[in-house]
Amino acid sequence: MKARAAKTAAAMAPAGQASALKAEAAPKKRVSPAKFFEQVMAEAKKITWTSRKETWITSLMVFIMVVMTSIFFFVVDWVLRTGVSQILALVNAG
Repeated sequence: MKARAAKTAAAMAPAGQASALKAEAAPKKRVSPAKFFEQVMAEAKKITWTSRKETWITSLMVFIMVVMTSIFFFVVDWVLRTGVSQILALVNAG
């Protein structure tokens, strides 16, 4: 967490201070593949997954929004198509 904070501070600092902050950041330690996968599993256990109900509700809301958006664009397309057709009919008739 401190390394991340140091990177953020370095990015936000003026050019002269950025190099000084980079020098203060500790070099990253290498870990063995076994330790890496152990850390990955530990982090994976911290994940809180959404419930089936939350997933269903969210999926339903996405579906509803997609339908509403498609109806909106269908109506806009129809209005524009009709308007352009009417204008072209007036131009060609006269």
